[in-house]
Amino acid sequence: MEKEVKSWEQLAELIASSDQEGIHDYMDENKSEDIIHAFSHLNRTEQNDLLGLMSAEDGASLLERIPQSQAVQLIEDVETETAASILNQLYSDEQVDIISELDDDDAHAILEEMYPKEAENIRRLIHYDSDSAGGVMITEYLAFECTETVGEITTKLRDNSEEYEDYNVQYIYVVDNGVFVGVLQMRDLLLSKASVPLSKIVIKNALTVKDTDHLTELISFFDKYDFYGVPVVNEANILLGIVMRKHVREAENDRFNTELLETQGIVGGEELRTMPVLLRSRRRLSWLSVNILLNIVAASVIAFYQDTLQEVIALAVFLPVISDMSGCSGNQAVAVSLRELSLGVVKPYELMRVLWQEVKVGLINGVVLGALIGLAAFFWQGNAYLGLVVGGALAINTVVAVAIGGTIPLFLKKMKVDPALASGPILTTVTDMLGFFLALTFAGLALSHLV
Repeated sequence: MEKEVKSWEQLAELIASSDQEGIHDYMDENKSEDIIHAFSHLNRTEQNDLLGLMSAEDGASLLERIPQSQAVQLIEDVETETAASILNQLYSDEQVDIISELDDDDAHAILEEMYPKEAENIRRLIHYDSDSAGGVMITEYLAFECTETVGEITTKLRDNSEEYEDYNVQYIYVVDNGVFVGVLQMRDLLLSKASVPLSKIVIKNALTVKDTDHLTELISFFDKYDFYGVPVVNEANILLGIVMRKHVREAENDRFNTELLETQGIVGGEELRTMPVLLRSRRRLSWLSVNILLNIVAASVIAFYQDTLQEVIALAVFLPVISDMSGCSGNQAVAVSLRELSLGVVKPYELMRVLWQEVKVGLINGVVLGALIGLAAFFWQGNAYLGLVVGGALAINTVVAVAIGGTIPLFLKKMKVDPALASGPILTTVTDMLGFFLALTFAGLALSHLV
């Protein structure tokens, strides 16, 4: 039986034989997810050799498909001239994303080798916050002066068709010495007489966004309007670029993934298993080492009440349940607050409103969860007091957990601390300590009825 050749083995063979045509065909014939999977199974030398065997266009296509961390690593490793020629083929937002991740010396060297117009554009865009309209926009768009005629524009489009073929040509933007005037639909351009100036057929009062608008505002904009893209202007109404709907959704998804990783203690952004082991270990340990200290503090409560625990050994079974269930309830509240903060639905100063909303949920859920665990304790040991102890502890701890979980992200945001990274450890420590304290204190008060 003939052994099946895995996709990355096939790609490795093409690299080993320096088969440039075969590599080009491989890129054309395979889906993005298959290319990403195969590329991730290559060693670093093979990855660098692959990029060296590709044309600039194919190299740019590869960088667009693979995760950004891998793209940055590739650009860091290849020759400056190769990196520059590949970056010249990317859209402006992707150029900036990669250049901004390089160290200053590498970035400067690559910019010196790039086309002057491309390099100048990157230097201008790199100063924008990545979560702003200026940081998400692209500068590949068609804009013409309002005094130009339909005939002049159609001639320009034909003469520069090769340059414009990669543009997302849905609209033409009309300016007056750089100042945004409006939008021109391709249909109106094609159906108008050659002598008609653009000022006569342009759609004025078109919606725009400011270059400083935050990602949350862009998300709200595209939720409200079903546009393919929107022009970006500055305070002087100068047209600077275009924000595409798909790029906003990608940025929203990237931010969500980053927050998810941070809530799980993955510090430093994206982590892939192709990254160096020591780097991955250091990123994880930076959170885990702090977390173990917080857990020791929480466990000290048990040590303080060890006499009570020895008397009521059955209580040991319920302590992790009380801690875990309260933590789950609190993490639900954390997730909601993080999401609302990212969408701009809630602001850091709305602590009291969020607190009241969470307490109401916590009271209901606390009573229900407390009753369930209390009944379980009663049926297991036949002791109603044990049920009251563990049920009461879980009920109260649940209310506190959701109150803290809902408000701590807002408080941390106000203090300029990353709420996605810090909320989890704080919540876990508080709910563990309080849960242990409540259960053991109640047990101590009812000790004569439990032994």
